[in-house]
Amino acid sequence: MPEGRIVKALSGFYYVADEGRIYSCRARGLFKKKDAKVNPLVGDWVVYDAINEEEGYIMEVGERTNELVRPPVSNVDQAVLVFSMYKPMFSPLLLDKFLTHTERAGIDSVIVLSKADQVSEEEVTEIVEKYEAIGYRVIPTSTADERGVEDVLEVLRDRISVFAGQSGVGKSSLINMLFPGVSLQTGDVSQKLGRGKHTTRHVELIPLAGGGYVADTPGFSSLEFIDFSELDLAESFRDFADRSSECKFRGCLHVSEPACAVQAALEAGEISKQRYEHYKQFREELKEYQRRNKPW
Repeated sequence: MPEGRIVKALSGFYYVADEGRIYSCRARGLFKKKDAKVNPLVGDWVVYDAINEEEGYIMEVGERTNELVRPPVSNVDQAVLVFSMYKPMFSPLLLDKFLTHTERAGIDSVIVLSKADQVSEEEVTEIVEKYEAIGYRVIPTSTADERGVEDVLEVLRDRISVFAGQSGVGKSSLINMLFPGVSLQTGDVSQKLGRGKHTTRHVELIPLAGGGYVADTPGFSSLEFIDFSELDLAESFRDFADRSSECKFRGCLHVSEPACAVQAALEAGEISKQRYEHYKQFREELKEYQRRNKPW
């Protein structure tokens, strides 16, 4: 049977792309049972049975590399996190919170700094160097002079990407410049509440001319630490995870444990004090979330 990728899910139909053709498919009954282990998601590779040139049935879902709950999409290669340098001012706290969620989901992140022309080069360089030292690609952009546009297009090529970021950062302007004529829903997350300002009825993968897809989705609709353990949070800081094998104790949470490599790196100035303070703040948020959502 042929294979394809689900590029849209809407009203019980799954639209499967295969060699330039789109098949409108229903899922077979085995996926509809309450105890079904897997339900089809946008982004899934599936085996389908075509009953004509336009319709078919999904027979099997392939193994996923990752899966997001909100938005419901699988096999995402990267999250493009768009953060403004000016109005709203750059928020390292919110960026670090986004990064913990993408790391937890097993998705790489590219940080795009919008409105980079509105601040000094020194401010931009400081942020670029800080996050590139951790291992993230950082691309300063400006819609005024089209700075960084080609770099963003390059990282999107042949990948499935989700755009996300805080409100008012210029995602719409950037996307309109990247993809003229393509209207994408862009997910704004309130810096104050950390919750999505709106939702969408469906997720759709928009094919790019140079290869790859951009997910038409509101991005991360919640930044609460759902399904996180304390160790998950610690491991979601890439700069901590790189050193955790050197800690004396396995499962070190880098707070009060003796012979902690992360604490040593912090004292040596090898880890950002600001990032560590954010980690401690997120730990408190996680504990509060767990207290509010006890199963008893």
